[in-house]
Amino acid sequence: MDESVRVAVAQFAPGTDKAENLEQVRALVADAARRGAEVVVAPEYSMFTPPKFDRSVADAAEPLDGPFVSGLLECARESGVVVVAGVAEALADDDHVSNTLIAAGPDGKIEATYRKLHLYDAFGFTESDIIRRGDIAAPETFTVGGLRFGLQTCYDLRFPEVTRRIVDAGADVLLLPAQWVPGPLKEDHWTTLVRARAIENTIYVAAADQAGPGGAGNSMIVDPMGTIVTALGERTGTGVSELTAARIAAVRERNPALELRRFRTVER
Repeated sequence: MDESVRVAVAQFAPGTDKAENLEQVRALVADAARRGAEVVVAPEYSMFTPPKFDRSVADAAEPLDGPFVSGLLECARESGVVVVAGVAEALADDDHVSNTLIAAGPDGKIEATYRKLHLYDAFGFTESDIIRRGDIAAPETFTVGGLRFGLQTCYDLRFPEVTRRIVDAGADVLLLPAQWVPGPLKEDHWTTLVRARAIENTIYVAAADQAGPGGAGNSMIVDPMGTIVTALGERTGTGVSELTAARIAAVRERNPALELRRFRTVER
């Protein structure tokens, strides 16, 4: 039988009530699980998103054994799926915090973590005022249904080498939580870059953005040929698609770009 996994992107607009945000994630995960999803991807900063990015993000931060991540683990266990979501992680040795992704497994344990490497110091924002960038380390991945999944966050999308390192670590699917801030041509950048990462790496990309007003929406799943197989537009909800190893293999037979490349990605 073909290796396949049903993956969902979950789109909503997190606010400053962490308990309410967790309940929204729980409801979206339950909806996706009822539709057969085995992996559900929620947005960046699902835990806490203020109207204006400021020190309140640091004040709301929690360690990974705090109540929000514990709630994500409980949600994953109850629904029997992997839940990926973004949190503000408190750091013991720094007044900055980490913009961290958690992959909560159906066994109630953390399957993988990712700490955002490239901070959003662009388009008039300075995420580095509050957030400490992640250390460069071997990408963490997890496997469901014979497919391997990797993680990266929002602004990292503008740096193709991030995705290439994850693919070199064996990932078939990139899970991309985001808070893609709206702006002139930003929505076009989002769609273009998500599709580009899928095309150039011949992988699936499941990109879960925040809904407005904080995010541009248009969460989507893109296949290895760059075809958008599901998209949510501006609405709150979930989109589910079946991802298969056969599709990856067929695209790579026609477009063996990974085999033909002559360069490797190295740390700066």
